[in-house]
Amino acid sequence: MEEQKILTCCFTGHRKIDDDRLRPLSEVLDRTIESLIARGFWVYRTGGALGFDTLAALKILEKKEKYPQLRLQLCLPCRDQSKKWGDWNREAYAYILQNADEVSYAVETYRRGCMHERNRKMVQGSQCCVAYCMSEDGGSAYTLQYAKEHDLRVINLATLLMNDNAEKEENNL
Repeated sequence: MEEQKILTCCFTGHRKIDDDRLRPLSEVLDRTIESLIARGFWVYRTGGALGFDTLAALKILEKKEKYPQLRLQLCLPCRDQSKKWGDWNREAYAYILQNADEVSYAVETYRRGCMHERNRKMVQGSQCCVAYCMSEDGGSAYTLQYAKEHDLRVINLATLLMNDNAEKEENNL
């Protein structure tokens, strides 16, 4: 019997998610991860930032209860990433760090460019990039473009959510 290749997916997205978008984003992220698991994606990478990275990491940890073979890899920019965060965010971050299967750092302490370095490391060796990117500039847009340039399959959940909303609006006419 032929052994199936283990596929890797990385996540990138905005640090700020509007409250009214959080639930639909979480739902479409859940469906997307289930679809990727069905296609053989077992390794998931996130950059450990606030917002979408945290949501994605928590979703993978939740999925590990059903699929214990899933692996969460944290590709972090630096060890002091969370030093200016609030208590709730630091607690969620500590939980994710404690439960991740692998943790790597681009650099020891923050320096200019370490976020982009982290983003490139997440993309390298991945076959898919799931994003929540609504802008053409910033770190998420950079990572999304880098993923496209490296021939990753790209799924932008912001686009899916806009299409979902358009379909719902059409159904209400």
